[in-house]
Formats: sequence, C-alpha cells, structure tokens
Amino acid sequence: MAIIIGCLKKTSVLRSAVIIIGGFTIMIAAIYVAVSVLTSGDTSQFVFLQHTELPDKFVIAGEIFLMGLVCFLSIKYKKYYAIIFSLVGTIPVLWMDLTGRAVEGNMHLRIDTFAAVMYLIVGIVGILICIYASGYMKDYHHHHTDVQDRSNYFLALMFVFLGAMFGLISSDNLGWIYFFWEITSVCSFLMIGYTRTQEAVDNSFRALWMNLLGGCGFAAGLLYCSLNPELGFSNLSQVTQTGASELVIVPVTLFAFAALTKSAQFPFSRWLLGAMVAPTPSSALLHSATMVKIGVYMLIRVSPVMYGTLTGIMITVIGGFTFFAASLLAITVSDGKKVLAYSTISNLGLITACAGTGTTEGVWAAIMLVLFHAVSKSLLFQTVGDIENCMGSRDIEDMHGLIIKLPRLAFIMIIGICGMFMAPFGMLVSKWAALKSFVDSGSVWLVLFLVFGSGSTLFYWAKWLGKICAVIHQSFELDDITPRSEMISIFPLTTMIVVMCFAFPWMSGHMVQPILDEAFHTNIPDVIGTGDSIVMMIMVAMIFMIPIGSRFLSIGKNSKMTMSYVAGVNAGDDRHYIDSFGKERALYMSNWYMNDYFGEKKLLRPCIYVATVLVAVMLIIVVGGAF
Repeated sequence: MAIIIGCLKKTSVLRSAVIIIGGFTIMIAAIYVAVSVLTSGDTSQFVFLQHTELPDKFVIAGEIFLMGLVCFLSIKYKKYYAIIFSLVGTIPVLWMDLTGRAVEGNMHLRIDTFAAVMYLIVGIVGILICIYASGYMKDYHHHHTDVQDRSNYFLALMFVFLGAMFGLISSDNLGWIYFFWEITSVCSFLMIGYTRTQEAVDNSFRALWMNLLGGCGFAAGLLYCSLNPELGFSNLSQVTQTGASELVIVPVTLFAFAALTKSAQFPFSRWLLGAMVAPTPSSALLHSATMVKIGVYMLIRVSPVMYGTLTGIMITVIGGFTFFAASLLAITVSDGKKVLAYSTISNLGLITACAGTGTTEGVWAAIMLVLFHAVSKSLLFQTVGDIENCMGSRDIEDMHGLIIKLPRLAFIMIIGICGMFMAPFGMLVSKWAALKSFVDSGSVWLVLFLVFGSGSTLFYWAKWLGKICAVIHQSFELDDITPRSEMISIFPLTTMIVVMCFAFPWMSGHMVQPILDEAFHTNIPDVIGTGDSIVMMIMVAMIFMIPIGSRFLSIGKNSKMTMSYVAGVNAGDDRHYIDSFGKERALYMSNWYMNDYFGEKKLLRPCIYVATVLVAVMLIIVVGGAF
C-alpha cells in the first residue's frame, strides 16, 4: 500500500480510491482475523513461523537501515545527540543477532485474545484515520501554502506505521518486537517533522530521542535476557508465566521503562505535546490508535508479573501522578488540540496506573480504557481538524455557539466528549473499576490521584461542552466544507462510540474476560449486568437530548431573546456594555483557565522533575540492585 500510494499523483482521484479500497480491505482482513481468534475458544492454534531464517535476516537488515536513516537525518539537521541513542540501542541488538546470542524463541508470531482486540483497534480506528487523511491532505496545502506538498509521502508513512503496529502486536519474539518498536519511533519522527519548519524539526527530534531512549531500555532488557539464560523465556507470552523472581523483574522493569517513553508518561510527555505541529491525521494516529497504545500494550502484557513488586508500585505511582497532573494542565489551555493532547497523556497515565497494580480489576479497567479512548480520541482529533478548516481556529473560546454555527460537527464532537467522561460511556465505568483496583491495593495516594484527577477531568470537558452547546444571539450557521472522504471516517467512529455503550457487557464478557483468563488463569465476575445495560440505554437517550434541545428548542421562532446580564447596562448587542462612567466598553466572556494557580509555566516543569526522580529511583533500585 505504501509503495503504491507513493507512486500516485498527489491530487488524483485514483489515490483516494486506492486508499479507501485498500484501507477497507485491510480493515476487513483485520476484523476477520480478530473475530476468528475471539470465537475460536483456543488461541494456541494461532501460532506461526516457529522456525525461520530469512525473516530474521530481513529484521537485521531493517535494523541497520533504521539506524543509518536516523544517523543521516541527525547529521543533516545537526541533532547529533539522536545518533548516540540510536547506536546505543541498535548495536547491542545487532551484536546479539550476528553472534548467535539473540533471544530467539520457538514462536515468532502469535495472535492471542489481546492481540485480536488490538487488531480491531488498529484495523478499524487506524484505517479510518488513514481514510480521513486522504481527504484532509487535499485541503491541507490550500491552507498552508508555505509547506511543500509531500502528501504522498505522509500517507505512505501512515500505512507503514500501521503495518509496524500489526507486526508488533502479532510478534511474540522479543527481538522482533524491538524491531517493530523502532519502526514506529522512526515513523512518528518523520510524520511530526512533515512541514520541515524549525519548530517541526525540533519537536520531531524530541520525539525521536525520547522514544529511542525507550528503545535503549528495551535493548538493555534483551541483552539482560541473553546474558542470563536461566531466565527460561525468550517470548513475550512466556514472561507472565514466569514467577516474579529478582531475575525476571529486571528485564520487566526495563521493558516497562521503554513503555513509559512510548506512552508519553511524565517525564517523557513533551514529545506528544510537540506532535501537534504535524497535520491533524498524524495527531489522531499518534494520540489514539497506535503510537501511544504500544506502551500501555506492553505494560498490560507484563502486568501480572508486576503484582506486589517495587516496579509495579512505581509504575502505578508514575501513572497516577501523570493522570492527575496532566488533567490539571488540560484546564489551563484553550487550544483544542492541546486540550486533547493533555487529555491523552492523562488517560494514558490512568491506564498505566491500572496496569501497574497487576490485579484482574486493574487490567480489566486498563483494556476497557484503551478501547474507548482509541475511538473517542480519534473522533475528537478529526473533528477539531475539520472545525479548524471551517472556522480558521481551533480555540475553544471560538467554538462558542458551535451548535448553531456548525451543527453537524458540533453534534459529533458532543458525542466524542461524552465518550470521554460521561456515563454511560465506558471511560467512566472503567474508572470505577480502576478505583476498586486502587482501593484493593491499599494505596491512599492512588485513590487521591484518581478522585481529584477525575474531578479536574470533569472540569475541562464540561467547559468545552458548555461552549459548544451555548446559544447566542449573534450565532449564524457557517459553511461546513468537510469533504465526504473525511465523513467516511467520522461517521463510523461516531456510531462506534454509541454502539459500544450498548455492547459494553458483551465486550466485557467476550473480549476482556478471555484476556484475563489467559493472563491470570482465573475468572472474575462480570462488571456490567442486564439491569445496568437498561439504565445505560436510558442515559444515552437523555444525552442526545442535549444537542437536539439546543439546536431546535432553544432557538425557535417564538423563543424570547433575553440579553445577557453584565456588570453594567447591556448596550443591546451582547458584545458591549455601559460602565458606571457612561462609557461603552467591549464585553468578552470566556472560561476560567486558572493559569495563576497551575498553568503550564508553573506546573509542567516541576511535574517533569518529580517524575524524573520517580523513574530514576525505580531503575536504580531494581536494575542497579541486580548488578
């Protein structure tokens, strides 16, 4: 797909047709594989490439190519520090491969229940983002005339990225996982730097070195495994079957460190914030379905091993701290994409904290959060991008009265926002399971992080929702110029959020429960019953009445138009008022962002310092103690 797209004309109808047809073909294939695994009842039969030589040589060649590419671009842009991280991570792995010390197990590809669920996320959400991008990139260069049109290159990178994701979640061999891990790091680096502006270059290299640092941690874990053959495992699936001994915890800690960088946890969160300089499809891809999910995917995989260990405690604390701090920072910004970025970091922190507990409830909550976050956040990023194209702004304050200005996009965004924080959408129910897990772990700090983090989450989402649903006298409908090709992606995602509300009990029993059975070899009772499902359906219907009422009831022809109350006499246009001296002054109403209390300048750097100390303590005690 990537090669074909790269050869087509940039504005041709054929390119869009290839992306749509090819994308849906990949989606259907992914759904077929996932459904086959989920309905099989025995995932042990889905094991492939037990003995291979040629693919291993291909992996070695790929690792050399990626290292050479990073070195070349680092020299070109004079970012020499990235070369160091690339060499430190790749050379030990190449040494193990070429000297026969590589961690080679009998199974290279294995698709179990968790991999099948990830297939659905990547195959559906990821492909829909690519289809959205085919329409978005046509108009992108009309609004950004100073940026060279390399849209074929960008779209091809997206499909390479998805291919690496499929490879990673299908791989059971640790060496192959490292290879696909590095591909995603390099692809995200190239997508973030698409515009080639100085800001884009700086942000792309920040993302590169942080993710390569995680790759160094992953490589160190592989090296430790190769030097300690008594560990007894060479595949990821075998890690959770091994007791939580001191030897096992060392590579698990290094893998968890790599996962922290990939999932943009503090202190590695700045690379994800900087990714917003790239076109919106890149942000949607990195924030929702792929890049950041790799980190939490790895953490959930090794979660049972971390139960009751110092590594598990530290991972949970780092995740809980990130959830709380990022939710506070989201309150202080009005840029729509930046709010979504902090929200992503915050939710990833909650998923990380759940995985760190190593309990069945924690893993259940983490998987559910992954599912709902992938769909909701992808929809929100795409909708914000379309609103920006229609209005010329993505500032939340400019979305005042959006339900009148762009009713279709506003209605879609309301569903996306509700999916992130309101009942009966799964994010809220999953937080309840997370709270139970934290209470069972006996950690007061984790409970406080969750309670106050959820409160601040409610604050920034409610502000945004209120702005969209507000009805003002000067509201007038704008032209919705969203292309049909983008709606091919947006409408299915919107439908998925609603359907997932009703399918929540089924998802728990047929998708999440088998994952727990495979990881913990035990059963837990269903969290959602039939009675709860009925209540959820009623709540869904009530939620839909909010935008419908705002759109059709509040602005009827016979509605009484009342001027807003201001600290003075309203001048009659709701935009000016007469002060106590009889002078007319401009009126501006906005949300409260609390910058004086915990704005980015006051809170971001201290959070990075605190998290750095926590990560350093974990590595020094666990890894340093082993040597």
